[in-house]
Amino acid sequence: MPKDRLLITGGSGLLALNWACAMRERWDVMLGTHRHRVSLRGATALPVDLDDADRLSRQFAELSPDLVVHAAGLTSVDACEADPALARRVNAELARNVAAAAAGRNIRLVHISTDHLFAGTRSGYREDDAPEPLNEYARSKLLAEEWVRQAHPQALILRTNFFGWGHARRQSFSDWILQALRAGKEITMFDDVYFTPILADALATAAHRLVTLSAGGTFNVPGDERVSKYEFALRLARAFDLPAELVRPGRLRDAGLAARRPADMSLDAARARATIGAGLGRLDDFFHALRRQESEGRREELLHAVME
Repeated sequence: MPKDRLLITGGSGLLALNWACAMRERWDVMLGTHRHRVSLRGATALPVDLDDADRLSRQFAELSPDLVVHAAGLTSVDACEADPALARRVNAELARNVAAAAAGRNIRLVHISTDHLFAGTRSGYREDDAPEPLNEYARSKLLAEEWVRQAHPQALILRTNFFGWGHARRQSFSDWILQALRAGKEITMFDDVYFTPILADALATAAHRLVTLSAGGTFNVPGDERVSKYEFALRLARAFDLPAELVRPGRLRDAGLAARRPADMSLDAARARATIGAGLGRLDDFFHALRRQESEGRREELLHAVME
């Protein structure tokens, strides 16, 4: 029996690569790429033109995906702050093109948003809380949500903050921590910035469950625990048997970052948990899975997956 076809945009990115690994046994996975070449077992990489909705619609007709996951975007907060027009183009306009093309072909769409949309003055933001973006990245991602809803009313919009194995050209947050600690370097992590991180594979699994349940609209899909960046690094170190004493606490206000950041990005996942009928996962379980992935070769595979 042929597999359903899954197209993931941003095919050279951390989320797309890990999503492909999580789903390649059950889906016929296509990774839509832009600049880089990608080689990943169980997935087909091909150039996808996101710049024009009409051309993209024709490409969707040729590829015939049953589901599109839009994971492409400009995720550097400071790069977005330096070039708001580029942030709007990459994060919002391309998302609108994908949504319009998917809607025109009656293709299910999962749009990946962010937990960065709020002022960060409290914890546990819900889907119906009013956004208060502090920076250009958040503003561009909020605009993307609005345009996706307009173009594809049945789209599934996921607000989240994920981690997982990166590749040689782009380290993930957890990669950076592990590499530094394995090299015996001290790192400083914010103990006053909070989030609800989820492993990329767990995000993919939850997203596909929501798709199976015909869910649409906006869902928070974070992990089940609110932690500081400092606590995240400490627990990651311990999970990988690395020296946690190398992790030092620091403060956001002392970092001198170009763009303002929310101090609390934690999300309330009650809607997703109720819909799925289960929790989304705890941090120690995610770290255990991350370590297992490394032992099974995921880290090594992804290190070499992205080329010029």
